[in-house]
Amino acid sequence: MGVQPDDEFGYQDLAADYFGHQPSAAEAAALISRLHGAPMYFYKKGKGRYKKAPQEALQAALAGVERKKREQEQIDGWVAELKAGALPEAIRSQLMQLLWKPDKNALEFKAFDQASRELNLPPLRLADKVGGIPSVPDYLMAGFLMEYFPKGAGFGKYAPPAELLELPVAAVRAFSIDDANTTEIDDALSVEDLPNGNKRVGIHIAAPTLGVPQDSDIEKMVLSRLSTAYFPGDKITMLPDDVVQAFTLQEGRDCPAFSLYVEVTPAFEPVAFENRIEKVPVAANLRHAELEQVFNEETLANDPGVDYPFKRELTWLWQFAEALEKRRGKYDPTRPAQHDYNIDVVDGRVSITIRKRGAPMDKLVSELMILANSEWGRMLAEADIPAMYRAQSMGKVRMTTRPEPHIGLGVAQYAWSTSPLRRASDFINQRQLAAMIRGEKPQFAQGDAMLFAILRDFDATYGAYLSFQDKMEHYWCLKYLLQENITEPTAAVIKEDLVRIDGLPLRLRIPACPNWHAATACSCRWSRWTC
Repeated sequence: MGVQPDDEFGYQDLAADYFGHQPSAAEAAALISRLHGAPMYFYKKGKGRYKKAPQEALQAALAGVERKKREQEQIDGWVAELKAGALPEAIRSQLMQLLWKPDKNALEFKAFDQASRELNLPPLRLADKVGGIPSVPDYLMAGFLMEYFPKGAGFGKYAPPAELLELPVAAVRAFSIDDANTTEIDDALSVEDLPNGNKRVGIHIAAPTLGVPQDSDIEKMVLSRLSTAYFPGDKITMLPDDVVQAFTLQEGRDCPAFSLYVEVTPAFEPVAFENRIEKVPVAANLRHAELEQVFNEETLANDPGVDYPFKRELTWLWQFAEALEKRRGKYDPTRPAQHDYNIDVVDGRVSITIRKRGAPMDKLVSELMILANSEWGRMLAEADIPAMYRAQSMGKVRMTTRPEPHIGLGVAQYAWSTSPLRRASDFINQRQLAAMIRGEKPQFAQGDAMLFAILRDFDATYGAYLSFQDKMEHYWCLKYLLQENITEPTAAVIKEDLVRIDGLPLRLRIPACPNWHAATACSCRWSRWTC
C-alpha cells in the first residue's frame, strides 16, 4: 500500500517506496541518515519511526531559519563596523545597557561581544575605541542609575503632602548652619535663658513625617530611594523638591519640627530633656563660608570685637559642644588635624576646597546632633519602641533595631534621627518618635519583620551610594591633578602600599611602595595618563 503522506511511518517502509525494492543495509542507512538530518521536515516518533511535519509548522520553521540568517547577517555587519572603528547607531543607543546590564540574547550584545573577542579588547575598551564613552563620569553615572534608579532619577506622579494639623509655635529664634549648596535643611538650633540661671538648648529637626501618611506615594519613594545620593557637582534627593521645600527649615518661616529641649547648667551639664512637636520660627540659615570668617578658633581665642548674627548663642554653644565631647571621652586637642573636602565641577573644571574638620561651627553642630541621636535612642529604648540604631562594639559600624553601644562615638546608643529629609533611617525613626511623644501605637513593634527589611535595604543602599560618591570623587581628584599639572604630589602612608595624597580626598595604591610605617611622608611620581 505504501507510505501515506500524513501517516506515521517506519524508515524501512519509506525506503521500500523510494528504492522500489527491499533496501539494502547501505540504502536503509542512507535514508535514515537523511530523515534524521531533516528535523524541520520529519518528526521522530520512536525508534526508526517518523512523521511528516505539518505544513504550518514547516513554514514557521523555515521562516525561523530565514530570520536567523538575516540576524546573523546583521550581527556580521555590526561586527565589521565595530572592527573598523565605527559605532553602529543601534548599538550606540544601547551601549550603556550593554556595558552594565546586557541582555545576552540581544543581537546588539552578540555583535558587541563578538567584536570584543575578535579584537581581543575588553568591552569597555572597545566602547572607548569606537567613541561610545563621552566621559568617565557619564559612564559611571549610567551604571549607577541603571542599578539604583532603573526608572530614572525623576519622581513621576505622586500625591502631594497631606495638610498639617495645627501646631503650637515655639517662642524661640532658631538658626541653622549649613553649606551654601544645602537645600535639605534638616536641623536648627536655639538657645534661651531660664530664670534659674540655666539655659535651654533647642535642637529642632525638620518634620516631613507629619505630612507624609503611611503607605502614601511619598513614603513609598522614601522606602525605595532610602537616602539622598551625593556626588561632586550634583545630588539625587530622596524626596521631591516640592516636598523638601515644604519641610526644610527655611529662614523666615515657622517650620514644623520635632524639638528636643535640653536644660543645661552653667557648668554645661544637661539636667533635663523635653520633647515637643511644634512649629519653630527659623530666623536665619547661616552658611559655612560667611560664618567661618567670623566664627573660628582664632576669633574664639581672641575676640576681635566684630559683631555678627547669633554671636552670643554660637559662642556659648561651642563651649557646650566641647563639654559634650569631653563627656563622651572623645576630646583630644592633640589629635592630628583632619580635613573635609568639597569637590565642585563647573563646565568640566574641578575646584577642591579644604576645611579643617572639628572647626567650631562643625563641632557645635555635630555634638548637638550626637546628643539628640543618643538621647532619642535612649528614650525609644525605654519606651520599648524599636528604631534603627548605629552600633559599634569593635571594628565595623553596623545597624540594628535594638540599642547597643557605639564605642566610636562614646555613647550608649545612637539612633539616626536628625536627617529625615535625607535618610530613610531618620525618617522611620521620626515616625517612631512621634508615636512615643504622642503616646500612640508605633508603626513598627518589636520584632517587626518589615523594620528589619527596611534596615537591611537601607544599610546596603546607603553603603552603595557612598561607594559611588567615592568613585566619582576619585575620578575628579585624578582629573584635578591633570588639570593642575601635578605630576609629583606628596602623600602620607596609610598602611602597606596605600597612601593618601596631600590636600586631596584621594587614596592610591603604590605597588612599589616600601614597607613604611603609617603616616610616613613620601612623594609620588607618575607618567601622564588620560581620564
